[in-house]
Amino acid sequence: SIVLGKHSGRNAFRARLAELNISLKTEEELNAAFSRFKDLADRKHDIYDEDLQMLVLQTRQSSEVAKYQLIASHVCSETGETPTAAVTLKADGKEVKAEASGSGPVDAVFSAIKKATGEEPSLQLYSVNAITSGTDAQGEVTVRLEQGGRLVHGHGAHTDIVIASAKSYIDALNKLESNQRRAHPQHDGV
Repeated sequence: SIVLGKHSGRNAFRARLAELNISLKTEEELNAAFSRFKDLADRKHDIYDEDLQMLVLQTRQSSEVAKYQLIASHVCSETGETPTAAVTLKADGKEVKAEASGSGPVDAVFSAIKKATGEEPSLQLYSVNAITSGTDAQGEVTVRLEQGGRLVHGHGAHTDIVIASAKSYIDALNKLESNQRRAHPQHDGV
């Protein structure tokens, strides 16, 4: 398999996706995926096929209408101190900020997201897997959230495991919201 990196261009990126039988529907999707590729290449030396597959999956997820989007996060975790997190989210197009503490950095960021969204789902599963090998590998985080009898899985990937965790939690919240909209559609003017 061909390994892409920081200096790989748009044509090499497009060609590798074609070799992997990954097609992007629009030029806009390709641009978004290539932008994510360049961001990842700045953090990680070698980009493997598994990285590309996750990158395209995330591009497709973010192109769907999502109630919540992670804008920024800041986490502080020191030995002997309670970890804290601050998050900035876009919620229904408006910027929302919240801070919280937790038993660890992931717990702190999840608590900050809960505070920012006002959502209180129950975490049923938290799983981390390395997508590739090496210390610069992306971590793929899967969470399972339960709320009101509904179970959803969220996925996120990043070279920073706390950011991957936040992305997976927000992905799951968006799925809960999407399920809620389908179960109880709003009828404007009816």
